[in-house]
Amino acid sequence: MDVPFFVWAITIAAIVAMIVFDFVGHVRTPHAPSLKEAATWSAVYVAIAVLFGIGVWVFAGGTYGGEYFAGYITEKSLSVDNLFVFVLIMASFAVPRELQQKVLLFGIAFALVLRTVFIFLGAAAIENFSWVFYLFGAFLIYTAVAQARAGGDEDEEFKENGFLRLVRRVIPTTSDYHGDRMTTRLDGKRHITPLAIALVAIGSADILFAVDSIPAIFGLTEETFLVFTANAFSLLGLRQLFFLIDGLLDRLVYLHYGLAVILGFIGIKLLIHALHENELPFINGGEHVTAIPEIPTWLSLSVIVVTLLVTTVASLARSRRDAREAVPHAEAGRGAAAVAGETGVPTVQHEPGERPAAAPAQRTDGRSG
Repeated sequence: MDVPFFVWAITIAAIVAMIVFDFVGHVRTPHAPSLKEAATWSAVYVAIAVLFGIGVWVFAGGTYGGEYFAGYITEKSLSVDNLFVFVLIMASFAVPRELQQKVLLFGIAFALVLRTVFIFLGAAAIENFSWVFYLFGAFLIYTAVAQARAGGDEDEEFKENGFLRLVRRVIPTTSDYHGDRMTTRLDGKRHITPLAIALVAIGSADILFAVDSIPAIFGLTEETFLVFTANAFSLLGLRQLFFLIDGLLDRLVYLHYGLAVILGFIGIKLLIHALHENELPFINGGEHVTAIPEIPTWLSLSVIVVTLLVTTVASLARSRRDAREAVPHAEAGRGAAAVAGETGVPTVQHEPGERPAAAPAQRTDGRSG
């Protein structure tokens, strides 16, 4: 796929313009976005990504168009999984809701720069060393197994990594937020605020996310332009998506298993491709291994879409079933309270944190005392 320089320039300029527009139009004035605002702008960014993919399909052909859409859907689904960690980070640092947009947007901009570096490094490695596909494939299969084992049983508290602890030790940090400022001056000395620490946490988490996502998309397309744009468009709109599905994340109980299937599938696809490009002397004498056919793009796209559809439907069905099962328990609790009222035992409402008073002891002569 031969992409002219001016196409690269226009694409990068458009992506930067969208980030700047996001900051000026939505984030510069701190506020908690409404559900309507989040839904509207999420739809706008998805529409832009889809229109771009249609353009690739029209001007570059169905093969490249399919590779783009497979990469975009995979990266978008991995981004949704990343939102679980973002939620934990926001809760851990008690980031006010009206300031969360700023943290997310700066984190997304950092992630985009970081992934761009990783993409070009990965493309250079693939160009010069075909055995890199073995490493990518093995890593994705390992990641898939780890995802499947973890399931939905993740820690409910965010644990600071070593880099974040180092920042706290080296740079003076305030205990309170100071509006949307990253730094402030106290007693004549410059301090960073918890908002800046939360941003560092998001950024350091993005490094780990990139380690998973970049090999995954290179398993779907080797075209650097498609890898870059699929990553960029999957990150754009992630801020709005955070506020849109914040309350739904805990209902996607099977998402981790779906991602494990997708990553495992892409890992196998990479290993098969590595065999076709094999140059390692200890495998088939350094000759290409073509006995196993490569997985076509249409099959990759189908597996990704079907897996995400099945896991989403199964997750929502599980959530509805759990909600129905919770109703009888609640009714049983209300019934027990009613029985207690009929027997003359008073029910007392307590304030949160207040311990109920001990019931009076019953005497053997039938009188209380």
